[in-house]
Amino acid sequence: MILLDRPYVSEHLRRTIQDQALPIVLTPTARDLGFASAPGALSEADAVARLRRDPQTRVLTNSENALGWVAEHLDFTHLPDAVASCKDKLRFRRMLRDLHPDLRFREVRSEELAHLDPASVGHPFVIKPAVGFFSLGVHVVRRKEQWPAVRRALEAQAAASAAPYPREVLDASSLLLEEIIDGEEYAVDAYYDARGEPVITNILHHLFSSADDVGDRVYVTGERIVAANLERFTAYLAQVGRLAGWRDFPVHVEVRVDDAGRITPIEFNPLRFGGWCTTADLTALGYGFNPYLAYLNDERPDWTRIFASRRDRLFSVVVLDNSTGLPPERIAGFDHARLAAGFTRVLEQRPMDVGSTGVFGFLFVETPEEKRGELERVLRSDLREFVREAERER
Repeated sequence: MILLDRPYVSEHLRRTIQDQALPIVLTPTARDLGFASAPGALSEADAVARLRRDPQTRVLTNSENALGWVAEHLDFTHLPDAVASCKDKLRFRRMLRDLHPDLRFREVRSEELAHLDPASVGHPFVIKPAVGFFSLGVHVVRRKEQWPAVRRALEAQAAASAAPYPREVLDASSLLLEEIIDGEEYAVDAYYDARGEPVITNILHHLFSSADDVGDRVYVTGERIVAANLERFTAYLAQVGRLAGWRDFPVHVEVRVDDAGRITPIEFNPLRFGGWCTTADLTALGYGFNPYLAYLNDERPDWTRIFASRRDRLFSVVVLDNSTGLPPERIAGFDHARLAAGFTRVLEQRPMDVGSTGVFGFLFVETPEEKRGELERVLRSDLREFVREAERER
């Protein structure tokens, strides 16, 4: 059963729903998104009744905005509590304390920021909303001189009440402050089956342009990335799943791995894969394997077969966030064609309205290993070279 919500439903997910007649919950938002005549559409009442008859019915969302519906309508299932155990980062850290006894963290209320002495915390540290999404409100503080600017930004974010996301998705009134764990960052799409065993559907290396970068510009996957991490990430997810008691439950996971191979969780995002239909669609575009169907039908990827014809190739999603320094009203256009010309093969382009979404769009690309410089260039670009500025009024 699929719960659909804004901000985005990809064409790939739409085709999957239509071609497979997948059951979707016909909420008012799903109607607005064009699913009123979908072959598997269920009324909200029928969806709830189905879950009452079969509590093991698998539920998948495309967006964290749908989590409010889960909390409101499915309180008789395990799902609201499972969602809360992920979304509340403080609760999540406490749940995994036995796995990570040395990880230092604390809660800070937004009204306490003015009196917080960063020297009492130690550097470096990261501070972010206790309930958060899409790197929103995440700040790295490596030196005490950075703290005043970070504090002002956090206070402004709390005052803005996190629109356009509901409080189940983003709440800046409570903050998680924790030490920074150096190492490489990875994103993992996975689901827990009926026995609580994890099934990984993709592993992506999250690239950063510098030590202070907390953005989401480039995620890359390929045979070497998957092969080097599949066994250890599966074992780690199994440990987390046993503590949490998750079954029939999809997650989008972000972890960091240090030089000694120790895995530290950043966050577990419930009931979905990567936001904005990114990582799951990249899996389908690059590997020919549909994670949406895998979860709903209890399928597992055959990595040996998948990589037999994809050696020495990388598959990436590029998040075109507005790093130009220009406000949306100063931007008249974005040259997607020029950006695409810098890559060996474009799998899909998804232009977006930066004024309403905060991003220019998403780009899915295939890159030969020897040409990964294509990814490095876009990783380090502020994207201003692709922007056409609006003329100022005189």
